[in-house]
Amino acid sequence: MTGMERLLAIMAQLRDPERGCPWDREQTFSTIAPFTIEEAYEVTDAIARGNMDELRDELGDLLFQVVFYAQMAKEAGHFDFAAVTEAIAEKLTRRHPHVFGDARVSDAAQQSREWERHKAAERADKARGAETSVLDGVSLALPALSRAVKLQRRAARVGFDWRELTEVLDKVAEELDEVRAEVAAGADRARLTHEVGDLLLAASNLARFADIDPETALREANGRFERRFRRIEAWLAEQGKHPEQSSLEEMERLWQRAKEEETRGS
Repeated sequence: MTGMERLLAIMAQLRDPERGCPWDREQTFSTIAPFTIEEAYEVTDAIARGNMDELRDELGDLLFQVVFYAQMAKEAGHFDFAAVTEAIAEKLTRRHPHVFGDARVSDAAQQSREWERHKAAERADKARGAETSVLDGVSLALPALSRAVKLQRRAARVGFDWRELTEVLDKVAEELDEVRAEVAAGADRARLTHEVGDLLLAASNLARFADIDPETALREANGRFERRFRRIEAWLAEQGKHPEQSSLEEMERLWQRAKEEETRGS
């Protein structure tokens, strides 16, 4: 028995109506979905930390999610794991004619454009005459920052995009000014939420235009914030203090100290 066959057999046993695990038997597609998202993030985290042992384990956890869905679908008569693998194999072959056919691409950028073209053709085929949009298929379940970038990339494909990076910077500044204006005017929460949303959208567009993944950039910024604040806590602890016993001015001085140390270390 191969490793994949063993995993499929284990999953079937876990869902067995009589001898299976009570928890596994009770699960549905919707109850498992949050775990899938969590496992995908844990894969990303292991990669970010460069921990290959954890990455191996997390990839196994993520694969188990796929096996779980396939088993539930098989029980309901929809499809099985073999159908899942066959579908992705066929899709990859179809979308890589330069590898599995006679087409040619000059570089990765051209391949990305061709990939999107194939996806657009597939979406149009599925629509079968129904009204379509270039934005169709951008999942609502994506993190808002990632979804913003995908929406903007789709719009850019049909020419709705900035010409220069400076134009995007001007847009970010414009949106920030609008936030300032709403704050000064004492705007209600709904109005301020609207303007802050526009600012975040403009910032995500800046990242996209500069070819920077905003999720990665924000994760790195979160990491810097966490490291520096933990240093503040450690320095205060040496004085027998907690952050709430310190002034904002003192913590700001320690923040700058942590930042300078980090800069020297890099």
